[in-house]
Amino acid sequence: MERPAAERIDHTLYLHPQTLARLGSMELRAKIIVEGVTSGTHRSPYQGFSVEFAQHRPYVAGDDLRHLDWKVYGRTDKLYLKQYQQETNLDLVVMVDSSGSMAYGSRSFSEASGIGAKAGPRGQVNWTKYDHATALAAAISYITLRQGDRAGVVVFADQVRSLLSRSSSQRQWRQIIETLSQHPVEAPTDLSRVMDQTLAKIGNRCLIALVSDLFTDPAQIKTALARLRHRGHDLICFQIIDKAEETFEFTGPAPFEGLEGEARLRVDPRALRRAYLEAIHGHMREVERIVRSFGYEYETVRTHDWLGPPLAAFLARRNARIKRSKYG
Repeated sequence: MERPAAERIDHTLYLHPQTLARLGSMELRAKIIVEGVTSGTHRSPYQGFSVEFAQHRPYVAGDDLRHLDWKVYGRTDKLYLKQYQQETNLDLVVMVDSSGSMAYGSRSFSEASGIGAKAGPRGQVNWTKYDHATALAAAISYITLRQGDRAGVVVFADQVRSLLSRSSSQRQWRQIIETLSQHPVEAPTDLSRVMDQTLAKIGNRCLIALVSDLFTDPAQIKTALARLRHRGHDLICFQIIDKAEETFEFTGPAPFEGLEGEARLRVDPRALRRAYLEAIHGHMREVERIVRSFGYEYETVRTHDWLGPPLAAFLARRNARIKRSKYG
């Protein structure tokens, strides 16, 4: 059933058409799973159902009976499935943080949207970190789907709030946008719990794109990424930062209120600026160090920058690194 006109989502609020055109020809590649992006040209090191026989494995309830080897059953009276070496496409799962801190934004929505809209779909007049995160998630999902690969989305805070399973169908990008339309909640980030919930839904190895401000305990980040590495997934970490958070250019005494249940405090930002900047930049360096220590990729994404050029530059660098690694 089609949504009523008043409830339809304006997709251009999340991704400018010019940005889509710029990003449409780019490639995402997973270092672990695939060696290329063209369907049928990159061989998976894992087994699936295709044309080249690899081995047998015991039947498990729920397996497709078409792949049973009846000759083996006749000889052994046991059920075994034929496994084949498969040509596989990329599976992308974009994990988007919708915790309370993602509701912050100091840039005007009309300026950031690029289309002159004065407010967002939830009436917000500022372009929030969550708005920027959804634009980024939409962009990389669009790229992946244009390649003919599968993309899915997880929206999370203290737990998984919404999950859209991976698909390469024509309707998938619209469903991704609608999933991302969920507004931030007043809850902290529980990345360890969320990672466990997400991994429980993923059976094969994927490229995970984590899009978050990562304003959480670094130890929690390390634990979550260790679980991800143990399962053999690839990861790109996009840390979303607002300019005001990074520069702290406030001048007069004002009340500061936390977005995840913290107390409201009246402070003089000039007295705190040096200590604050040391803390925020130290945290960002520590997050990057943790991500890279697992062999994953890290990128700072600033809400005051246009999305297209920095994303294009990042993907170009990523693809160049993968090609160098592949061909020596």
